[in-house]
Amino acid sequence: MAADEGLLLNISEDWNLPGFHLPEHKKFPRSFRVKERRGTPKEGKSTKRKFQEASEGPPPKRKNEISLLPAKKTNVKEVERTGKGKPEGLISPKKHSAVQTNERQAERPFIKTSSLFKNNPEIPEIHRAMVKQVQEKVFTSDSFHDLGLHPHLISTINTVLKMSSMTSVQKQSIPSLLEGRDALVRSQTGSGKTLAYCIPVVQSLQAMKSRVQRSDGPYALVLVPTRELALQSFDTVQKLLKPFTWIVPGVLMGGEKRKSEKARLRKGINILISTPGRLVDHIKSTKNIHFSRIQWLIIDEADRILDLGFEKDITVILNAINSECEKRQNVLLSATLTEGVARLADISLHNPVSISVSDETCDQHIKGCKAARGDGHLQTSAKPDTFAVPEKLQQHVTLVPSKLKLVTLAAFILGKCEFEKNQKLIVFFSSCELVEFYYHLFLQTLLSSSMASASGQSPSASSRLKFLRLHGNMEQEERTAVFQEFSQSKSGILLCTDVAARGLDLPQVTWIVQYNAPSSPAEYIHRIGRTARIGCHGSSLLILAPSEAEYVNSLASHKINISEIKMEDILSILAMDDRFKGRRWGNKKSRSVGPQEIRERATVLQTAFEDYVHASAEKVSWAKKALQSFIRAYATYPKDLKHIFHVRSLHLGHVAKSFGLRDAPQNLSASLGSKKKSKLKRPNPHKKTQSKHRLAEILRSEYSSGMEAVDAKVKKQNKHGKPRNHTLQN
Repeated sequence: MAADEGLLLNISEDWNLPGFHLPEHKKFPRSFRVKERRGTPKEGKSTKRKFQEASEGPPPKRKNEISLLPAKKTNVKEVERTGKGKPEGLISPKKHSAVQTNERQAERPFIKTSSLFKNNPEIPEIHRAMVKQVQEKVFTSDSFHDLGLHPHLISTINTVLKMSSMTSVQKQSIPSLLEGRDALVRSQTGSGKTLAYCIPVVQSLQAMKSRVQRSDGPYALVLVPTRELALQSFDTVQKLLKPFTWIVPGVLMGGEKRKSEKARLRKGINILISTPGRLVDHIKSTKNIHFSRIQWLIIDEADRILDLGFEKDITVILNAINSECEKRQNVLLSATLTEGVARLADISLHNPVSISVSDETCDQHIKGCKAARGDGHLQTSAKPDTFAVPEKLQQHVTLVPSKLKLVTLAAFILGKCEFEKNQKLIVFFSSCELVEFYYHLFLQTLLSSSMASASGQSPSASSRLKFLRLHGNMEQEERTAVFQEFSQSKSGILLCTDVAARGLDLPQVTWIVQYNAPSSPAEYIHRIGRTARIGCHGSSLLILAPSEAEYVNSLASHKINISEIKMEDILSILAMDDRFKGRRWGNKKSRSVGPQEIRERATVLQTAFEDYVHASAEKVSWAKKALQSFIRAYATYPKDLKHIFHVRSLHLGHVAKSFGLRDAPQNLSASLGSKKKSKLKRPNPHKKTQSKHRLAEILRSEYSSGMEAVDAKVKKQNKHGKPRNHTLQN
């Protein structure tokens, strides 16, 4: 019985019979089984007959399995194994071809593959009603000569700013402001609102009977939400003041040295441009700042200033100005008019003129907030706000599964910057951590020397891929340098947060890509407003997951019309880049590239990202932190969008692919949960107040005044054992 079991085991091993296993203690030594295996078919039959005579017979199941084995086939396999029965060097044609195939595959490098195109959700069809978009005519036929401005000012506008005709908002705003009236101006981004208030300010100050002296202090105060916008407005005012050198402009903003700003204030600044937080710091700490001669108060991007929580700072500034000078001219400007802007207009404007530039056929005269009551106050309408967009702006959306978002973004960037000339892209992300992560990821993969040499690119083609980044955690000097470099360059890719979404005039931007969807239609308008400025052409691309497709209808309710681009069309650009050719195709050039090869090339690109991330434990940890940052930002969408953007609708394993992670981090939810639990363990109400204050500080971090005591912050963070920040700093 035992001998037969050993024989049965050998037959099952030779023929790979499924499900045939024998306990270890019943197996016989190898030598015994080899002798049994090398027996002739007749010996096998005789052994079987002896077994049947000496015992009751094997179990039926084993008997059936043995009867299925042809003796001749067993001998053939044994001959092939031992090498007997054939001359040396003689190999069958089938085996010869198989050997050649194995040799070819051994010569090629092994490529780890990623299952990008498996188990993805179905991409739904976008069903939306066509809406007529509110559009503004940017330029008019009217010239600046018709306004009665100083000849030197007109010459500067024509020669330095290279503008000969007014935009629509300038045509409506400048005459009213020159008359001395308060104004509430609403116009699309990139329509020339900065010049709409700068020209009247310069014209009125240079025309004063008693010449403006530097020591007089500020005559005009301009408040802006971000440091970059403060620098941009300051540059515009400087250009306009070239003929009028006795009028001195100045800028106050976070990140600069307080002593140098105090020195400039002591000498005197006539047109003061500042961020709210920094100005409040100087009001509280600088004795020689005064507003007794203020004639202009201008609040640019008023809605953004209020969204960032600067309402209290605005109140402090208004009280400081009112205590010294009550009579002045006030101007509020914004691309969107919200309830907060209406409330601010009520307390700061006196009998204002409402200026709104839009398509006459749509009859859009400040629908969101209009002067409808006889007492001069503004009230909001219950209808959804409609937004004006530039006439030459083409808006697109693409639905991409989470696993494919990274390769789709990379393919889009490569297609625009490598195979088209003079392309400037701005890519918006939801947090500083995401900007830092993708910036270094693209630098180390898309610009790596190995990939460039594999494709045989020319130096001019590779130089078009120039990545820059801009976010609130960067030092002010670096932020200013990046802003100026991207403004002056003819091509490049700027990865940024919403710090670059308001008011910035970045010339010749051709594409706006929104990798993470904005939290409101107003924010969407401000993002896409970085292109198609002052009558130029531009395009935008919104990347959404299939579960977020309803967001398109949400935008349509605000009369924002978007056309769809298929994901396959974006990925097809990889067919033009030989760096991503799969091993299946070798060095052969295929005449027509099919969907299967495009998928293989996308997989090669994804594998390059994953190899970089998994090259070290530090990079994997960094990718996990970026993923955590994305999830935290995803959880902050407002209630009216929670049915579209909800954390529970995310597939963490698929989302992890877009961060170069091969699998979903196991401890991700645990780490997020531990943070929540640690907060719950602190019942002290004083500490809760501190946490709320810290949350407000984080929300304003990108736009803060920069006057906080850095040493005190470091000591506090060291005391609690927290790192200074979550991003890599260069």
